[in-house]
Amino acid sequence: MTTHDVINPATEETVRTIDLVGVEETDEAVARAVEVGPQWRAMAPADRGRLLRRFSDVVDDHLEELARLEVQNAGHTIGNARWEAGNVRDVLAYYSAAPERLLGQQIPVAGGINVTFKEPLGVVSVIVPWNFPMPIAGWGFAPALAAGNTVVLKPAELTPLTAMRLAELALDAGVPEGVFTVLPGKGSVVGERFVTHPDVRKVCFTGSTAVGQGIMRGAADQLKRVTLELGGKSANIVFADADLEAAAAAAPMSFLDNAGQDCCARTRILVQREVFNDFMGRFESAMRDVRVGDPGDDATQMGPLVSDRQRETVRGFVEGSEEPVDVAFRGTAPEGAGWWYPPTVVLPRSTSDRVWQDEVFGPVVGVMPFDDEADAIAKANDTAYGLSGSIWTRDVGRAIRVSRGVEAGNLSVNSHSSVRYSTPFGGFKSSGIGRELGPDALDAFTEVKNVFISTEP
Repeated sequence: MTTHDVINPATEETVRTIDLVGVEETDEAVARAVEVGPQWRAMAPADRGRLLRRFSDVVDDHLEELARLEVQNAGHTIGNARWEAGNVRDVLAYYSAAPERLLGQQIPVAGGINVTFKEPLGVVSVIVPWNFPMPIAGWGFAPALAAGNTVVLKPAELTPLTAMRLAELALDAGVPEGVFTVLPGKGSVVGERFVTHPDVRKVCFTGSTAVGQGIMRGAADQLKRVTLELGGKSANIVFADADLEAAAAAAPMSFLDNAGQDCCARTRILVQREVFNDFMGRFESAMRDVRVGDPGDDATQMGPLVSDRQRETVRGFVEGSEEPVDVAFRGTAPEGAGWWYPPTVVLPRSTSDRVWQDEVFGPVVGVMPFDDEADAIAKANDTAYGLSGSIWTRDVGRAIRVSRGVEAGNLSVNSHSSVRYSTPFGGFKSSGIGRELGPDALDAFTEVKNVFISTEP
């Protein structure tokens, strides 16, 4: 059996060696999910909801354990990891109410009664990335289970430990064996089998746009449902009438959270020309206060990148690029062991620069001036992506106009919020297909069945 060493990104030490499953084990897990599916689907809605609430409670009991495991597993800061474990708990609690609220409709028709039902799909697969191993897993499995589906989940090869632990906690909570199975393995093996297996009715994938396109092509052979949450190149738009102090103070962590390994990272900052220099001075001052270091320290705000390969990818945008890159200023990062890269602010020369157009997935941000509202919207939309973004202004009318004009699925005004478990999340354009979280997510895990009952004598 193939094995994989999970490496702590902050120390480069081996945390654990795990066995990777192959096609045979994947097929066995899918067969079990098919076998137990009718039992899970037939469970009384209140009982299924009660099990999900119990699962949520068990996660809450192990919050600190999960958070500490994520620090080792993915190099996340302990503060972020606690939030992430708490998000799994909260998403489970939120969707535990769903089994009793999968409401259909009674539609007026002639000659009888017409009703609709929301039926589960069957076996749902979830493919989780390495940047947010816990929450993104929960965004897939919680609503899928609530809707009556069984779930097979593949964590990223680099960061499997928290997903594996969540599967154990599900069993502890009483979720029947086979209903939720975690399969650590390679994407080219387990993920590919999810796409090709005829009994897997849906693939939820979070990751790169290129891989998502491949999954969509493969799923087309069986008309398999997909939800794709892909890349981002989000804009942070700062107007001259904004609270510049607040906008500049919030800017560092809008792209440094999780060391920039976040598809919602605001990696393009657009600042109205007349306040550009004022903003940059305040921004540089705020950057100096960012704590980069030991992710296990409560005071740390940014930890290491997930791997040496990812660090080299990020470095290539700034130091190895064929295009000259102007660095405005940089933060600091530890030296020695660990895959560290300093927070870096660059000044792209045009909107066609690679660092402005492509997803860096690291602690690098570009800053560029704009002239007016129309210019801001045009520059914000000049990207293949459309996931998230922020708008800073005191003018409510402008905030609404620009929010409607920017092509992105998740926008925030005078803040950098992107994800709430009770509201929908997903992107425009190459940022993906479908929506996760909130009440809308259940539609992605059910089929609508229409039933007409004649009342004619």
